[in-house]
Amino acid sequence: MEITANHITELNFNKSPNGLLPAIIQDARTRVVLMQGYMNPAALTQTLATGRVTFYSRSKQRLWTKGETSGNILELVRIDADCDLDSLLIQAHPTGPVCHTGADTCWDLPNQGDFLDHLERTIQDRRDHPSESSYTTSLLQRGINKVAQKVGEEAVELVIEAKDDDKDLFLGEAADLMYHYLVLLAAKGYTLDEVRGVLRSRHQ
Repeated sequence: MEITANHITELNFNKSPNGLLPAIIQDARTRVVLMQGYMNPAALTQTLATGRVTFYSRSKQRLWTKGETSGNILELVRIDADCDLDSLLIQAHPTGPVCHTGADTCWDLPNQGDFLDHLERTIQDRRDHPSESSYTTSLLQRGINKVAQKVGEEAVELVIEAKDDDKDLFLGEAADLMYHYLVLLAAKGYTLDEVRGVLRSRHQ
């Protein structure tokens, strides 16, 4: 069940001796599990009101908004309760690494998520936070025409390699094309998930 402010009183906070519900955070785009926290009614209310995921910190004994120190907030997309109404699944957009170790997620699970999504976020970060030492930043700063030109060049190189039987060279050119394609998406302000949406609609 999707949770709104009108549903808070329906949740079974009293099933836990401390009145807290576990809240699993999931990347809304990649579906990667990011972290777990705990919420009381006040934390849930604040999350829904502000659009930023807020927990109840058991160690600090107070409400704690993710990113209040690091700046890596979790932008709320939706909240769902399980069938027993005693745990929460929260989908959010992370604005940076979620784990205190600097990792994207607190779990290191095999095959979790898609590396392309990780690469896309890195490219978007280079776009939004330019770095002088970054090739991605320098390419984006040269403008959309140059980015589009690079995609065309890489596509031609892939076609040329496709005529031969050198696996390593072919895959290398395929990777170059994919990378520059993601840069083009970022330059245009679009996302890989939007492309997935088009593909899904065509598949139906």
